[in-house]
Amino acid sequence: MGIFSRFADIVNSNINSLLERAEDPEKMLRLIIQEMEDTLVEVRSSAARTLADKKELERRIERLRNESADWQSKAELALEKEREDLARSALGERKKLNDAADTMGEEMAVVDANLDKLKQELEQLQGKLKDAKSRQQAMVMRSNTATSRLQVKQQLDSTKVTDTLSRFDSYERRIDDLEAQVDAHDLGQPKTLADEFEALECEERINDELAQLKAKIKAKSDEK
Repeated sequence: MGIFSRFADIVNSNINSLLERAEDPEKMLRLIIQEMEDTLVEVRSSAARTLADKKELERRIERLRNESADWQSKAELALEKEREDLARSALGERKKLNDAADTMGEEMAVVDANLDKLKQELEQLQGKLKDAKSRQQAMVMRSNTATSRLQVKQQLDSTKVTDTLSRFDSYERRIDDLEAQVDAHDLGQPKTLADEFEALECEERINDELAQLKAKIKAKSDEK
């Protein structure tokens, strides 16, 4: 049973060294994963065909063994009937069948050895495929993060941000000017009659509170 050359190449290769040599590691990793997946499909198909051949070989060996047993019975019958010539011929046929079965048994051993080797190589390839997919996810995340950071830095370094901040400063100065105009307008307005009465009432409240505070302090002084 032949082993795919690229399958062996991938199994024996070092993914890290392949990525280091690649101009586009992310693209290289996608190709490696695709190659691994394609190879897995082909090798599994080959394994399925080999297993089918093994079952057919097992059936043929079983038939040969059954026929050999039948010729053994015929040889015994011939001896019972004192036909040694027939018994000798029957034993000759039995030997041919046993030799054929033994040869097929050797073929079966080769098939089993190849299947065991293929199973080990498939396990290695599946392990490398899992590792490659894990690296692919990490690489995509790193690429996306780096791209986002680059975009942010480009935005921060661009004149658009500076222009925007300048406009904000301009708007803030305009608001300061408007507020200053309102304050200046209020300062220039004459007081109304209501404003004067409110000022008198405020002054009267302050005088009352001041008188109460003086009385409280005097009372404390008299107690001493």
